[in-house]
Amino acid sequence: MKKSALTRHNILTKAFELIYANGYRASSIDDILTNTQVTKGAFYYHFKNKEEMGIALINEILKTHLSKKFIELLESKDTPLESIYCLIHYLLIEDRLLKTELGCPASNLIQEMTPWNTPFSNALNNLVNEWLNLLEATLEKGKKDGFINKEINSKSVATFILSGYWGARNLGKLEKSKKPYNTFLEQLKTYLKTLE
Repeated sequence: MKKSALTRHNILTKAFELIYANGYRASSIDDILTNTQVTKGAFYYHFKNKEEMGIALINEILKTHLSKKFIELLESKDTPLESIYCLIHYLLIEDRLLKTELGCPASNLIQEMTPWNTPFSNALNNLVNEWLNLLEATLEKGKKDGFINKEINSKSVATFILSGYWGARNLGKLEKSKKPYNTFLEQLKTYLKTLE
């Protein structure tokens, strides 16, 4: 990676950590500069403003990391329902980027930014739609291959699973505990069996 690309990646990685912990609006450019130890000139070389950096953070950090895991884990097991469970288990229990006490970074940004910022809303909507499409495609393949009941509505099931994941994340954040994750995973396993 070239020095310029490395600097950009460093800014986004450190800004992600700061914004994930404190929120987008509570994290100033000066805070980001202090956290990344780059100059204002270096920041503005890579991003024309904080909003552009935030959109890049969604596309280059969140999308790259989480979408890669979606693809990798949705293809990891013998059956699509096992793969879906494995994905949600990984995101809730194993992923080191995601912190229980901080919730889901995408969900946090959706709650904080989409009511008033259209570019953020569009970037986050694209990210979430990608995840939903990956879940839906996995379910459709499962129907085609005979692992999943052909009568289920894959789009509705994908939305239900992602909504449940976000709910569990928010409860975990509220309680500062993985207990809601375990409860959700137990019920998810039961729910997924009804789709066979």
